[in-house]
Amino acid sequence: MTFPNDETGQVLAEMQTAGIDLNEIHQVVFFQLFEQEQQARAMVAHLAEQAPDMQVELVPDELPNVWDVNCTVSMVPSYDAVIAQEAEFELLATKFKGYNDGWGIEA
Repeated sequence: MTFPNDETGQVLAEMQTAGIDLNEIHQVVFFQLFEQEQQARAMVAHLAEQAPDMQVELVPDELPNVWDVNCTVSMVPSYDAVIAQEAEFELLATKFKGYNDGWGIEA
């Protein structure tokens, strides 16, 4: 399987090379970053209401005064699906004054 020449394509290619079957459902974690805990908590509350089955975790980042909202989605990590989900999270995080900071698979 080949992937587009961008960051998402590169990550998927590396996962495939590492032996991860990208045709199976995986727990894909999308990372949102916030400079204020209140903004992060607002996004967590929104997701609890709008997507109650989604696993959402709020944790302090390694950097001081930065908060992570990690959103886990069960999905087949195809290039198009990851790009679409990232775009949705970017719009949502922006609404709460945060931003999407990538994704990964729990392997």
